[in-house]
Amino acid sequence: MATIRASCSDCGDVELTTADVKVRVCTADNQGTYSFRCPICRMTVVKPAEPRTVDLLVASGVAYSTWSPPLELAEPRGWGRPFTHDDLLDFHELLSDERRLSEAVASLTDR
Repeated sequence: MATIRASCSDCGDVELTTADVKVRVCTADNQGTYSFRCPICRMTVVKPAEPRTVDLLVASGVAYSTWSPPLELAEPRGWGRPFTHDDLLDFHELLSDERRLSEAVASLTDR
């Protein structure tokens, strides 16, 4: 098992094994990070990783995973006006009025 040297912002340089480090790469933009739990302070440390660093860590046996941003980030924006505090109060009032709530639910099922 390879020894990996990394740096904790609180404790400074630490030595880790490949089992202590994880690499994650975003599928949308190929940005990578590596993370580890500092063996001294036990805090999780996450640092950006250039593609070369990702390749070196994976080649040495570090666990590799990918992640994808939520699809909601790709949805178009700008439809309608922003939700306001008054809208929230109106919604709260609607929820407390059984008749209006039943009518609102019924109008959704009529479509």
